[in-house]
Amino acid sequence: MSLKRLFTALRGGVNEAAEAVADTQAIRILDQEMREAKQELVACDQNLTKIMAKRKLTENKMNGYKADIENYTNHAIAASEQGNEALAIECADKVAELEASLDTEQTIYDSYIKSEQTLKSNIAKAKTNVRKMEQQIDQVKATESVQKAQVAVSSRHMGANSKVKTALSSLDRIKQKQQERSAELDAAAELADEESGSDLEARLKQAGLSGSGNVSGKAKLDALLKAKK
Repeated sequence: MSLKRLFTALRGGVNEAAEAVADTQAIRILDQEMREAKQELVACDQNLTKIMAKRKLTENKMNGYKADIENYTNHAIAASEQGNEALAIECADKVAELEASLDTEQTIYDSYIKSEQTLKSNIAKAKTNVRKMEQQIDQVKATESVQKAQVAVSSRHMGANSKVKTALSSLDRIKQKQQERSAELDAAAELADEESGSDLEARLKQAGLSGSGNVSGKAKLDALLKAKK
């Protein structure tokens, strides 16, 4: 391998290692971002609750003003019907004052309603985005874990196959050696039989001529002649 190719290979390995570290760091950053986003959403929910509470208080105050306006309006009409113009005007002034306060509270109330609707919409969108991102992160983590397991299994399988092949080769060599040793032992036994005459005895026995040393001469001769025929 040329120095250029070697340098390229080494640089590729370094780049892959750097990318792996960067990817791992990216997952950690996203996890941290998700935790912070969830904390912000909790704060948003709390702020929304406060706005809703203030809107409710404003609404109650408006209802109080409306009730007072109706009450003083009735007093003004009654006083006017009784001919008490001064009291009627005083009640009418009170009605005007209450209506001004009601208008102010109505403006505040409308502002709370608008803020509440905007916050609800934005919070809903943010929660949806957080759930989607969290799902993608979980999917990436799960896929990474599965692929790591597959790589580990594949590596072990390849290693196991290599070991099995080596063991089978050794087994074949052992069988071959055993066969060769068995053949050598058979040949040695055959030579030993020939040297000791046992081979002759074996052939005589096969021919039915072997027997004890006490066989008579005539019986031996008959056996020899029979064997010759």
